[in-house]
Amino acid sequence: MTTFSRKQPKSLLNPASGYLTGYSHTLNPYAGCQYGCSYCYVRKMPVALFRREPWGEWVDAKIGSAQLLAKELAKEKRKGPVTIFMSSSTDPYQPLEASEQITRSFLEAMVSDPPDFLFVQTRSPLVTRDIDLLLALKDRLRISMTVETDLESVRKAFTPSAPPVAGRLAALRKLAEAGLPTQAAVSPVLPSSPAFAEIVAGVTDRVCIDDFFMGDGSLGRRTETLGIRAIFEEMGFGDWYDRKRYLDIVSAFEAYLPPKRIKISQAGFLPDV
Repeated sequence: MTTFSRKQPKSLLNPASGYLTGYSHTLNPYAGCQYGCSYCYVRKMPVALFRREPWGEWVDAKIGSAQLLAKELAKEKRKGPVTIFMSSSTDPYQPLEASEQITRSFLEAMVSDPPDFLFVQTRSPLVTRDIDLLLALKDRLRISMTVETDLESVRKAFTPSAPPVAGRLAALRKLAEAGLPTQAAVSPVLPSSPAFAEIVAGVTDRVCIDDFFMGDGSLGRRTETLGIRAIFEEMGFGDWYDRKRYLDIVSAFEAYLPPKRIKISQAGFLPDV
């Protein structure tokens, strides 16, 4: 059972840092995330640690915030280029967005006064609902869809509340067919089938490959505390929990995509400006 609340934020655009230093700001329409993925690095961040409810069982919706975003965006643009990563500690298209439409309201504000670049990171097919607004930003936009595996058994073991893989692949295809810049974020690398690269390359022309050791912000130490290794071993995939395994995935994609369309870790999440 997820606990929902609605809160009026005092600010929205946060200065980017750490892994996202290529951006000027991060933007989170929600605090908390219904998907509650087992490996999510946010589990070990203050936003999660200072709550009584477990990560994945609470969400705060930032209501009435589109007007605030418009004001902050105008102010920040007067200072210099504004590049936004949406979102760094939640999924902007988690199930609650279907009714709350906070992410959509943010896009409406940005269409009226566009940032220099917007990166949308999600694992939800709901993103296709906003193709009309995303098209208005397509020259300063990339939509990144998390696709860590093509095996539903693996998806269910690591991220049981997340959307099925087939829905994400279909969403990527729909976005690309609409003319929007997309990528599949194989992040983190999870066990997959030999056909994985071919399947993903069939719906998007760019991938970002990342793993726990490069991408969790602590060289894998944070992931170790989450007990993720045990899930690999329980499924018989212990050999996949390895610092060099991502190289096999890179090699597989090289058969289907040119090298410049295969990004590694942080490089795949940087602004295209």
